[in-house]
Amino acid sequence: MAQKGVQLDRETFSCSICLDLLKDPVTIPCGHSYCMNCIKTHWDKEDERRIHSCPQCRQTFTPRPVLVKNTMLADLVEELKKTELHSAPADLCYAGPEDVACDFCTGRKLKAIKSCLVCLSSYCEKHLQPHYELFKKHKLVDPSKKLQENICSRHDEVMKMFCRTDQQCICYLCFMEEHKGHDTVSAAAERTERQRELEVSRQNIQQRIQDREKDVKVLQWEVEAINHSADKVVKDSKKMFTQLIRLMEKRSSDVKQQVRSQQETEVSQVKELQEKLEQEITELKRKDAEMKKLSHTEDHTQFLHNYPSLSALSESTSSINICPLRYFEDVTAAVSELRDKLQDVLRDKWTNVSLTVTEVDVLLPQPEPKTRDGFLIYSRELTLDPNTTNTQLLLSEGNRKATVMSQKQSYPSHPDRFTTCYQVLSRESLTGRCYWEVEWRGIGVHVAVTYKNISRTGSLNKCIFGLNDKSWALYCDNNSYIFWFNNVKTPFSGPLSSRVGVYLDHSAGILSFYSVSETMTLLHRVQTTFTLPLHAGLRFYCVDGDTAEFCKLK
Repeated sequence: MAQKGVQLDRETFSCSICLDLLKDPVTIPCGHSYCMNCIKTHWDKEDERRIHSCPQCRQTFTPRPVLVKNTMLADLVEELKKTELHSAPADLCYAGPEDVACDFCTGRKLKAIKSCLVCLSSYCEKHLQPHYELFKKHKLVDPSKKLQENICSRHDEVMKMFCRTDQQCICYLCFMEEHKGHDTVSAAAERTERQRELEVSRQNIQQRIQDREKDVKVLQWEVEAINHSADKVVKDSKKMFTQLIRLMEKRSSDVKQQVRSQQETEVSQVKELQEKLEQEITELKRKDAEMKKLSHTEDHTQFLHNYPSLSALSESTSSINICPLRYFEDVTAAVSELRDKLQDVLRDKWTNVSLTVTEVDVLLPQPEPKTRDGFLIYSRELTLDPNTTNTQLLLSEGNRKATVMSQKQSYPSHPDRFTTCYQVLSRESLTGRCYWEVEWRGIGVHVAVTYKNISRTGSLNKCIFGLNDKSWALYCDNNSYIFWFNNVKTPFSGPLSSRVGVYLDHSAGILSFYSVSETMTLLHRVQTTFTLPLHAGLRFYCVDGDTAEFCKLK
C-alpha cells in the first residue's frame, strides 16, 4: 500500500505536459501547476495570437501571466523524490519504450524480468515471486514482447506442437483437425532436433569465422608488407633520384667550370694580344710624330743625318684572323643533344617503371567474367588518336568512329601517323583489366591491340597489325574469323556478328575476343606476357565506306 501511495503521489506531482515530476514548479491563475520551462514553451507558441491558455482546463489569460516559482510545491516534489529513493529497491526500474512492461503493475509499470510461456504474461520482480510459488512447472524465459505469437489465431490456444508436414507450430486442436494424420511432434522435441542442427551450423560458422579471422590477419600482414615495401621503394627511389639530380648538378657545375676556365684563358690571350697592339700603336704614333717633325726641318744636312734612324720600322705584329662569333655554341649543342637523349631514355624507361607499379597485385588474379554484365564492370571508353590515323581515314562521333575515304584527309604531319597502311590507334593506353566493343560495317576489319612503339612507316611486316610480335589482331568479315600474331594466321569459326568484344587482363597476360549479339561467345583467347602498356587499334582494307567504331558502353 505504501508503494501504491507513493505512485499516487507521484502522479499528483507530475507535469501534465512532460509527464515527469515537476521541475521548478509554477502555478498559473487557474490553479494548475506545470514545470516552468514546459508552460513557457507552450505559451511561446501562443504568442502570435496574444491569448494564453491552460493546457488542461483551456482557461485563457490576457495579458500573459508572469510566472513565479511555487517554492512550497518545489519542496514537496523534493520530499517525494527522497521518499521514492528510500522506499524503492535499488534495482527498481520502470519500463521504457523499448522494454517489456509487467502485465500486473498498476499505474506506472515496472520493467519485466521474466515472461511465462504458459500464462503468456510478463512479470516484474515483485509479481514474479507469487507466480513462481503457484506455478513452479511453468516455463519462464527472458522478457519477450512476442508472447502473443505463441497463441493459435484460429483456436486461441497455446501452440505446443509442431507439424513437420507443413513446417509450422500448431495447437492441440489443430492437431486433431486440419493437421490430423500429419507428421507431428511436440514443439520441445522439434526444438531439440533443430537445436542439434543449429549447433552444427554454429560450429560451421565458428570455423568460418576462425578461417576468416586468419585471412584477415594474413591480409593485415599483407597491408603491412605492402606499406613497408612501398615506403622502402619511395625511400630508395628518392635516394636514387637525388643521386641522379646531384650527378646532373655536378655535370652542370663541371660544364660551367670548364666554360669559365676556357673563357678566362681565351680572354687572357686576347687581352695580351690587345696590349701588344696598343704598345705598337703607341710606338708608331711616336715615330710618326718624329717623322712629321723631321719633314718640317729646313736644314737639309740635319734631315739627311736623322732620316736613316727614323725610316726603319720595327717588325709589326702578325695580322689577326677572328673566327665567326660562335665561341661556346657548340657546347650548348652538345648539352642539348645530351638532354634529348636523356629525355628519350627517361620516357622509354619510365613506361616500364609505371607499368611495374600499376601491375603490383597482391591478390590472386580475378577470373574472367562469364556474362556481359560482368565484362561491363571493366568497360573502358576509348577514342581514336588523330595523330596516328592514316590520311585515308575520317574520324567522327567524337573520334570514336573511323571511315575509309577515297580522298585523303588533311591531317597535320606527325611522327606517330601510319603512312603505309589504313590503321589507327586509341588515344588511351591499356593496363589492368579492360573491356571494350567494336561495331563494324563493310567488307571486313581488323580489331587489334598493340604496343605503341609499333613502326609507322617502312616494311609492312613491321607496321601492319598482327604481322609482327608487337601486335595481336582479329580479322572479321561476313564469312569467317582469322587471328593474326607475328605473321602467323589462325582461322576459326564462330557466330558471325558485326560487334566484337575485347577483354584484356594485362597483368595476367590474357587477351580474349568475343562475338557479341544477344549472347557472348568466346572466339579466341591468347595467354602471353605483356611487357608494355597496350593500345586498341583498327585496320581496314582500302574499301571506301568501311567503318568501325568504339561503342559507348553503359
